[in-house]
Amino acid sequence: MILTLSNKGYSVSLETKGGELKSYKNDTGKEYVWDSDPKFWVWSAPLLFPSIGNVRNGKTIINGKEYEIPKHGFLRDMEMAYEKESDDTLSFSCDANDDTLKHYPFRFHFSQTYRLDGPTLRITYLVTNTDTEEMYYHFGAHPGFMCPLEEGEQFSDYILKFPYEETCDSPVYDLENMQFDPVNTKRYLDHSDTLKLDYSLFDIDALVFPHMKSRSVQLVNPAGKGIQVDYPDFSTIAFWTPANAGAPFLCIEPWNGAAIYADEDNDFTHKRDIQVLKAGESKTYELSIKLLV
Repeated sequence: MILTLSNKGYSVSLETKGGELKSYKNDTGKEYVWDSDPKFWVWSAPLLFPSIGNVRNGKTIINGKEYEIPKHGFLRDMEMAYEKESDDTLSFSCDANDDTLKHYPFRFHFSQTYRLDGPTLRITYLVTNTDTEEMYYHFGAHPGFMCPLEEGEQFSDYILKFPYEETCDSPVYDLENMQFDPVNTKRYLDHSDTLKLDYSLFDIDALVFPHMKSRSVQLVNPAGKGIQVDYPDFSTIAFWTPANAGAPFLCIEPWNGAAIYADEDNDFTHKRDIQVLKAGESKTYELSIKLLV
């Protein structure tokens, strides 16, 4: 089911499946969120939980037992309960069930709240451990944005702009073994706050920038039009568009965690940036999307 929010002429559409953001339009009706065209990518902004990317051969060990966790986890496929608090605020929630327990042994409660304030959409995620033991998980967002936005523009007209100068290496994703190689890295930012886009950047899958000083990024054209994503509670930012496809969108992905690395074993609790909650504890993550018009 599709639900809508509106405020100051801006509108957002949200899907009860996965609580997914499907549309964000400005006050002139311009669409900024990827339209899920199956020719390129059927999603628009899936959530990644309890894992990000893939575990080795689709399997991982938790508390001594092997589990099969699908790529990016299962939250994006779960039908969520919802409560519309007002025209501009909507909350989704879901809980562990018999199906999730087959893939992941912890009981949890997950909720997310969208608050639309004109050109800014604020999202709050809340993860609660409702189990009796410590819970381990990864969590990330995967929103896709139209790029280019305007007719006559090209993907390569756009830049990624960070608030700070950064020097950052991205681990190369080994497509044959389906894992990141922490030794084989490529530098994309060298004392710079700007990365010029080109489709060739994504020939080896995603760009992954862990533990940057910046916790915000803009995707903008030469006129400064585009979007800004602020991700204060996420340790890694990744960027992706399908390789060799010429797809007219870019995903900006804040992560706490990552797909499997070559130097990691198969114990889920040993993965990079693993999130931990004691029984009964909760953790909040904030994210905002601002339209630059």
